[in-house]
Amino acid sequence: MFYSFNVSNLMDEQLLRIRKMERHLNRASAALKRLSSALDKYDEAKADIAALTSYYGGNDWKQDFADDEAGRLPKNLKRGVLSEDGIWNLLEAHQELQERMKD
Repeated sequence: MFYSFNVSNLMDEQLLRIRKMERHLNRASAALKRLSSALDKYDEAKADIAALTSYYGGNDWKQDFADDEAGRLPKNLKRGVLSEDGIWNLLEAHQELQERMKD
């Protein structure tokens, strides 16, 4: 018995495979570039996160919060850091992202 192989079909499969792998390469390269940029920004933000952690856990935040509650701070002062959830939510998100980066 004689089996004939269709060279055209093999070439079509090869071209499809190469094109598919090229798409994988392009998507992965773009994702890694975006991740690298995000990690650079995260490295820059680490000092901010450390400062907020220290502030939120210290007496200064408690005093600032109490003064805000008592109406002693200017009404036009931005005060997101004095919300009871603002810093907490940021620190929780930070912790969750650290866990994700371990994987």
